[in-house]
Amino acid sequence: MSDPPSRVAEAFSRQAAVYDSYGPEHVHLARLRAQVIAHLAARVPAGGRILELNAGTGLDALTLVQMGYRVHATDIAPGMLAAIEEKIARHDVADRLTVQLLDFAGLAAAAGPPFDAVFSNFGGLNCTPNLAGVLGQLPSVLAPGGIATVVVMPRICPWELLRAGRDWTTATRRLRPGGVTARVGGLPVATTYYRAGEVRRAFGPRFRPAGQEGLALLTPPADNQSFARRRPRLYRLLAWLDERLRRRPLLRGWGDFFILSMRFDG
Repeated sequence: MSDPPSRVAEAFSRQAAVYDSYGPEHVHLARLRAQVIAHLAARVPAGGRILELNAGTGLDALTLVQMGYRVHATDIAPGMLAAIEEKIARHDVADRLTVQLLDFAGLAAAAGPPFDAVFSNFGGLNCTPNLAGVLGQLPSVLAPGGIATVVVMPRICPWELLRAGRDWTTATRRLRPGGVTARVGGLPVATTYYRAGEVRRAFGPRFRPAGQEGLALLTPPADNQSFARRRPRLYRLLAWLDERLRRRPLLRGWGDFFILSMRFDG
């Protein structure tokens, strides 16, 4: 069952200040974000127009416009869009970064199609139990040959499974049929975990694979701020292994997230 859009909007609006509080000292999250941006940039030519779903506070959008892209950032949460608008004014990028209040269940209302790419980062799509219903709208907003890059939470996260002896509930939450209810901003938000094959099929027959890799395969989940600081040598080793294993068959669909790009044939 999906959550009422108003509750999801309120939950993520409450989180806006938390998201923007993550600074350069969160070296793990910064590394993961850089990996996602590099994956996207390798597939979308500089200067391209990107429609970002669940854009959050605009951290990715701002990075992309500073790299030469034009971004239309959308989110269901007014609090997130307010944070993006503040960044637009502070960095004077109104000519390259625009915003729109938009539920990704209604992508037909997105302003300015067709886009060269559609982008959804860090598990926004895990907030819908109807992935095919969302991704099935992409042909209405993507230009032929365009790229859709999504970052999704899979059912297998090695870091969580290895902690089963300490926290069985967390270790097995991704394996539960129907997903779980997470707390976001103190409010319940339904979360569904997806296998990579499920996501590829949800795009439909007009898309073909254009790249996939695991994200935080052996390193901690993205919200873990302390491990890299407390155990820097072990963290660097695990990050080194991540880099070498993240594109291997099977492993590229595991991790805290995986990155999947699909090309629209038109």
